[in-house]
Amino acid sequence: MPNAAQLNNDCRCTSLNRKALRAELAKLDDDDALYRMLTAERPNLFAESAVFISQDCLERQLELIAALERVIALPAYQQQVLKHAPDTALYSAKNYGVFVGYDFHLSADGPKLIEINSNAGGPLINAVLIRAQNHCCEIVDNRQPGKLNLPWQGTRQAETLFVEMFYQEWQTERDLAPLLSIAIVDDDPQNQYMWPEFLLFKHLFEQHQIETVICDPTELNYRDGALWHGDLKIDLAYNRLTDFGLESENCLALREAYLANAVVLTPHPRNHALYADKRNLAWLSNDEFLQAIGVDDNTRAILREGVAHTVLVDAQDAEWFWSNRKQLFFKPAKGYGSKAAYRGDKLTRRVFEDILQHDYVAQTLVKPSERHLDAGELKLDLRHYVYQGQTQLICARLYQGQTTNFRTPGGGFAQVVVIP
Repeated sequence: MPNAAQLNNDCRCTSLNRKALRAELAKLDDDDALYRMLTAERPNLFAESAVFISQDCLERQLELIAALERVIALPAYQQQVLKHAPDTALYSAKNYGVFVGYDFHLSADGPKLIEINSNAGGPLINAVLIRAQNHCCEIVDNRQPGKLNLPWQGTRQAETLFVEMFYQEWQTERDLAPLLSIAIVDDDPQNQYMWPEFLLFKHLFEQHQIETVICDPTELNYRDGALWHGDLKIDLAYNRLTDFGLESENCLALREAYLANAVVLTPHPRNHALYADKRNLAWLSNDEFLQAIGVDDNTRAILREGVAHTVLVDAQDAEWFWSNRKQLFFKPAKGYGSKAAYRGDKLTRRVFEDILQHDYVAQTLVKPSERHLDAGELKLDLRHYVYQGQTQLICARLYQGQTTNFRTPGGGFAQVVVIP
């Protein structure tokens, strides 16, 4: 059997079965609106072909995620990263937070974690895409893209894992009380690129008899000790906002209800502060710090090998950063979706001076591996959707340019084939 690198270079097979995708979406929406949104209106949301990784590569990623989760659970680590967190993150909810996203580049010497996200988008879109894949050819034993066979998943579909996760989030805070309503919350949700996924989640929740609304945070009200959307009392808010600390006035009602424990919010500000603030990577890749807080030798070795080295950008060291910029990637501390992130070799002096005035980190540049298709040479990264340390689903993202963008013809979400 060819290895993963050979297959990513040579395989031109089309794995996406559009007829099957249309049939999957028709189960939810018989007027084809979802299919049009996902294909015609967002033509670069998903790729036609799969991405290949080796079993060893997958196991190294899972080992790294487990090591990171051990460190993030340590009180000494939490004390350090919460120093620069907003006040809302100091409120300690009991629920874990859904859809932590671990993103990897596949370097020549193994997978490297490049960032962690706290409200990673795309899980339900990818769950649908998995069921719309043709099996690979006999060269890779007719494997189906997206099927990972992780031991803790059993034979359950991703949607089942997701629903169980939301119920667990609810029960952690509310024990045996029934979960009756969910609000999916984002700014101006109908104009978000991931609007179709919000609709998919609404369908999923309503299939389980949970009344669901999709709304802007300004449509919510906190009164009489509860969070309301019109006359509907909201039990749980699925948070897709990028105001991670709920600091804007638009989030006032949601913030007040959350801090009063009047709604279960997932993910929540503390979840973002512990996992997804980019400054955290400077501590997770700092061996001296990890040793000082009592991290064991084996865990530290895994992180040294697997986390892209990251440092805080300090204006006092401006000349060093400028001189070494071609080996660095600059990211805003509270960034998301690759906004205001820059490869150092593309930096102008003006942009660099602006970086020095804001909270940024500089990460050792880990060039992504590539998938060669008829559409051209596309870069790829891998995303794990993780809950309580366990991967629920993995996808790849194919793109051209500096970062993932869903604007590349032939690019977008791709399903993963794991080979020996």
